[in-house]
Amino acid sequence: MLDETLADARKRMSDTVEALKREMGSVRTGRAATGLVENLKIDYFGSEMPLNQLAQINVGDARLLVIQPWDKNAIDPIAKAIQNSDLSISPNIDGAIIRLNLPSLTEERRRDLVRSLKARSEESKISIRNTRRDAQDTIRMIEKEGEASQDDCQRAQKDLQKLTDDAVEKIEVEAAAKEEQVMQV
Repeated sequence: MLDETLADARKRMSDTVEALKREMGSVRTGRAATGLVENLKIDYFGSEMPLNQLAQINVGDARLLVIQPWDKNAIDPIAKAIQNSDLSISPNIDGAIIRLNLPSLTEERRRDLVRSLKARSEESKISIRNTRRDAQDTIRMIEKEGEASQDDCQRAQKDLQKLTDDAVEKIEVEAAAKEEQVMQV
């Protein structure tokens, strides 16, 4: 029972870290990255689809994204979704290709992005701590009901704390790396 509790906590913590990585991938930095738009939802014939299922996305150069839809009818919905997104980018339609020129970020905008990144990483840390608290409650309940010895429960508590520390460290490393990318001119 203790092993199941620790395995569940490990999975929930790793899912939280992976979600943060995906979320940070969509944050704009000074360089073009396909992660900015690949999960952008497009209203295509009445259904919401991610952009990476409707088009090929390539990095043209450091400040250019090239989107090549597989269906020419998807060009207008893709352009509309990009304009309505929070990216603040105007798409340039060139025949069957959409080009996104990414302007350089101002210092103020970079600081706002870093603030936002710190808030997102703190939310992830809170989620990790909530997972730890739930697992601790389960371990205490197991100990109280006599399903495991006190020593086994204390060992499980230590293992749980190590899992928590590792997950928080991964979040801090990811946040610091992304912050460095954002602040790079």
